[in-house]
Amino acid sequence: MSVTAPPVTKEPPKAAARAARPRRTLLPLNVVSIALGIGLWWILSVNGFQFPTPPEVVSRGWELLADGTLQGDVLASLKRVLAGFFLGSAAAVVVGFLMGWYTVARGLFEPWIQFFRTIPPLAMLPLVLVMLGIGETPKIFVIFLAAFLSCVISTYQGVVDVDKTMINAARVLGAKDAAIFLRVVVPASTPFILVGMRVGLGSAWATLVASELLAAQQGLGYRMQNAQLYYDLPTIFVGVISIGVLGLLMDKLLQLAGGRLTRWQETR
Repeated sequence: MSVTAPPVTKEPPKAAARAARPRRTLLPLNVVSIALGIGLWWILSVNGFQFPTPPEVVSRGWELLADGTLQGDVLASLKRVLAGFFLGSAAAVVVGFLMGWYTVARGLFEPWIQFFRTIPPLAMLPLVLVMLGIGETPKIFVIFLAAFLSCVISTYQGVVDVDKTMINAARVLGAKDAAIFLRVVVPASTPFILVGMRVGLGSAWATLVASELLAAQQGLGYRMQNAQLYYDLPTIFVGVISIGVLGLLMDKLLQLAGGRLTRWQETR
């Protein structure tokens, strides 16, 4: 007599459902939060606070867009931030991996990294100005320093926190150091690297305004500082909002890249 096995029913992709649910909830909350923030800004601006109203800022932003000033400033600042951020992040990943994987590298690099981490990058501006002049190089270097110091420790921590059980299991299976590093250490430390890059991105934008003090003729930071001399608050607000929007978009791109690179992790 033959026995028929019961049909096997596939479970729905719970991980994907769990990942999609927070996104559907967050988007309306984000919209509400932005609307409330603009509403609070408007209320404060008409009740004694020396803020320009949202329409005044929009009008000033449109004027700067119409004559090409805002586009030029955004492009100049983006070039500086992207150059300093990517160079700083790349150097931080290399140094962080070396420190985490080789004791000798950790002994050589760690004292200097800890030393410079206690010094704000902005405090290096006078020295950078004297040593590198007033071109683009000192501006990019200060942003590079901010991104590097924010990212390197996170990368190093990601390497040293890799589960030793996975490394030992790979060795038992005959994997060499190079294969262990590429197939175990790098994927396991990627979430730490991405967190460090997000922090470094924030540091890069935070350093931008000060870096454009170095004899810049264009850029969002330069425009804001120039507007300060004439008490031009709408232009300052346009600069602040532009930096915030650009930083937010770049952070979202990093999050998107991180989601793809760490797809192997269990989604909660």
